[in-house]
Amino acid sequence: MSLSWNEIRTRALRFSEEWAGTTSESGEAKSFWDALFHVYGVQRRRIAAFEHYVKSKGGNPGFIDLFWPGVLIAEHKSRGKDLNRAYSQAMDYFPGIPDRDLPRYVIVSDFDRIRVHDLETSEDAEFSLFEFQDNVEKLGFIAGYEQRVFREQDPVNKEAAEKLAQLHDALHNAGYQGHRLEIYLVRILFCLFAEDTGIFMPRGAFYDFLEQCTRDDGSDLGARLNELFDVLDTPESQRMASRDERLLAFPHVNGALFEETLRTPAFDSRMRRLLMECCSLDWGQISPAIFGSLFQGIMDAEVRRRLGAHYTSEQNILKVIKPLFLDELREEFENLLGRRSTDRKSKLRAFQGKLSSLNWIDPAAGCGNFLVITYREIRQLELEVIQAIHAADSQQLALNVVEHYVKVDVDQFHGIEIEEWPAQIARVAMWLIDHQMNIKVSKVFGDAFVRIPLVKSANIVQANALQADWGDVLPPDRCDYVLGNPPFAGAKYMSKEQRSDIKAVSNDMKSHGLLDYCTGWYFKAVEYLKTGRPQDRPIRAAFVSTNSITQGEQAGILWDWVLDQGVEIQFAHKTFQWNSEARGKAAVHCVIIGFGQGPIARKKIIFEYDTPRSEPTAVFAETINPYLADGPNVALPNRRAPVCEVPPIRIGNKPIDGGQYLFTPEEKSAFLSLEPGAEPYFRRWIGSREYINNIERWCLWLGNCPPAAMRKMPHVMRRVEAVRDIRAKSDSAPTRKIAETPTRFHVENIPSEDYLVIPKVSSERRAYIPVGYMGPEVLASDLVFVINDATPYHFGVISSLMHMAWMRSVCGRLESRYRYSAKLVYNNFPWPGEPGANQVQRIEKTALGIIEARKAHPDASLADLYDPLTMPPELLKAHRDNDKAVDAAYGVRGFSTEAERTGFLFQLYLKVTGGSDQEQHTGAE
Repeated sequence: MSLSWNEIRTRALRFSEEWAGTTSESGEAKSFWDALFHVYGVQRRRIAAFEHYVKSKGGNPGFIDLFWPGVLIAEHKSRGKDLNRAYSQAMDYFPGIPDRDLPRYVIVSDFDRIRVHDLETSEDAEFSLFEFQDNVEKLGFIAGYEQRVFREQDPVNKEAAEKLAQLHDALHNAGYQGHRLEIYLVRILFCLFAEDTGIFMPRGAFYDFLEQCTRDDGSDLGARLNELFDVLDTPESQRMASRDERLLAFPHVNGALFEETLRTPAFDSRMRRLLMECCSLDWGQISPAIFGSLFQGIMDAEVRRRLGAHYTSEQNILKVIKPLFLDELREEFENLLGRRSTDRKSKLRAFQGKLSSLNWIDPAAGCGNFLVITYREIRQLELEVIQAIHAADSQQLALNVVEHYVKVDVDQFHGIEIEEWPAQIARVAMWLIDHQMNIKVSKVFGDAFVRIPLVKSANIVQANALQADWGDVLPPDRCDYVLGNPPFAGAKYMSKEQRSDIKAVSNDMKSHGLLDYCTGWYFKAVEYLKTGRPQDRPIRAAFVSTNSITQGEQAGILWDWVLDQGVEIQFAHKTFQWNSEARGKAAVHCVIIGFGQGPIARKKIIFEYDTPRSEPTAVFAETINPYLADGPNVALPNRRAPVCEVPPIRIGNKPIDGGQYLFTPEEKSAFLSLEPGAEPYFRRWIGSREYINNIERWCLWLGNCPPAAMRKMPHVMRRVEAVRDIRAKSDSAPTRKIAETPTRFHVENIPSEDYLVIPKVSSERRAYIPVGYMGPEVLASDLVFVINDATPYHFGVISSLMHMAWMRSVCGRLESRYRYSAKLVYNNFPWPGEPGANQVQRIEKTALGIIEARKAHPDASLADLYDPLTMPPELLKAHRDNDKAVDAAYGVRGFSTEAERTGFLFQLYLKVTGGSDQEQHTGAE
């Protein structure tokens, strides 16, 4: 077990007295360092070596006085010698040290003085020998007390994940698989962490056991590890005295981690070497939040895809937990700290009691990342509370058992996970973060605090969360917060079983087949919330979700039901890129939605992102609607006609021809060389891609070709026959029907005059979707929308920021690109009420100004013109003039944020529709 700080200080005082007056480097330096390590309860020879050979700067041979790979390098001089020179000498050795062994600390001493350089934080400390007892924490890392600052994507964390994955693969390929392999790896993971954090003492005990107690060929490693696991599961008083004393030195761990008897795996020399290489890493530095990476690095790639597994960074987890509860709890604590009343201490004790009474559940727990980070933050907050309570008598606290003062524990955390391996990882990760926080408490109060043997554990249940009763895991009247990151499987990519789950939890809701898999957690959570605590302490929830559930058809389907249950959105992060810490680093576009019943103490917040990769800006909101806008709680329907008196919108032509009628310029030229008579029947053809990027494409339109002329063109006839055959063999009955008219399209929209084109898909980088006119000689495909009777006024309004803000708020997305919708975007859009003739004329003028600005660059495509980096200034000005004209028609003079603009439009939408076919939800039953 780790020594207490009081014991370390006592030893440091004796050390100072013993070594006072020593002067000779050559005669006493090695004994000096052995004794110094003993101060911290560590045997130097187990971890560090004297006179370590390296090639120093310039390639010359050198010998490091003392070297602990990956941790420290020390140089010793005789009393009174220059320590700066000693430091320079130590740094000269660095070019010869492998990257993996580069130390964090450089220590130099001349017996009388000790100087410590922390290369990671750039902090230096120097003290005299007789000041050692007052500075023992400066070398606390020797005993495992000093903790690194964890950084996301830390290479040490990544290397640890990869090493354990290699060991897993070796055992799996040797035939040790399934449940027993998963349990075995979790046990090894615990041992690796335990020996680097003071659970196993002395430090390095697990490595020594492997090195000294197992054969080089690994033949007995499995049996010896099983012996160790049995010892770890047995209280010291019940162990057989005849066991190897090196085994008996290990502590009783308990916690059911080592309880199950497993078959003995057959190791070989390579597997033994892999395990010992795992030991060579400092697992005390591993953030438990990286364990999701261990899981994803080990899992089969196909399994990952099927489960929709995405493991998350600390930064993104904090985006969930801070607005859900952490900011509020910290604010409450800060207010208590500011109290000057005599009941301040009792209020702080009550607040600590509150922290220890809270319960969290993650019903998509995975490897427990959300629970781990939440636990760490709550323990950190509790530590600050304890310090505030005992500020006046901290010395007395240090002399007592610190465990008495720590109330928060892992059994306040609950989870549901469908797969066994991540569920096991989650349980162990919670123990590990608990131990890391205990080390932090020990460092603050100077008394070793280790919860061994394990008594409590996080309640992680292996089950299908959409089939299990969450109340069986954590009764809702005990729950405070629901949080997590449900699987990201989209509606089109779900398995048969996943579709069945969604059907069941939605009570076979109409159109449930359009919903993403993550919506199942919303159905379950809402029902769970409704059976929770009364209104004075209602359950609150927050999930990371695919952004599509707040866009397009899904928003109406899901949120119309959610709002009807009296549940409302309390905070939200709009679309951003959600990064993974796992191998392969999944990057998807997500939202975070916090929701619950009843009022909340804090204002509702929308976190806006300029781009999916940018940092968020917080905006306070009165109401957050299903589209994550500050506006009325309405879920838009799929409308067949516009809510205002404007021209109807339609899709372009849909050939269903197997590509027989579509040609590149080269293909067209080659075809006409064979069939020159077909030239009059070729028309330019555009979809979104061709229109925006000015790509030339052609269509053979035979709808108006006389039969006699067609029969004279054999190559045309072959294509017509091919189209008929393609349609006739289709699985779709409507497609087989149109095989009877192979020269016609399935959907026809043949223009006779200019028409307006709106691309179905456009880049999210553009401030404006490039809408424009096309002449009747060009045929539009079904990948664009067309408006046949659009005037310049209609063009101006559709091209305005007002329409773009509405589109961005309610449209669906293809990845992060805008996916325009006729039924949701255009048909629900509230146009200016009754603009005057002057306002209409002004918009027509500014709309034509946009067209003229484009004509000034005839060689540029719309992609060139609307790229935010290359957009011509005159075109940008034309759009801004148009925006002002359109805003004036709405009776406003612009908005400070797009959120204000969309809120205005939702209010206008309610006014336009009169609530006749879409009830406004108030968030109350």
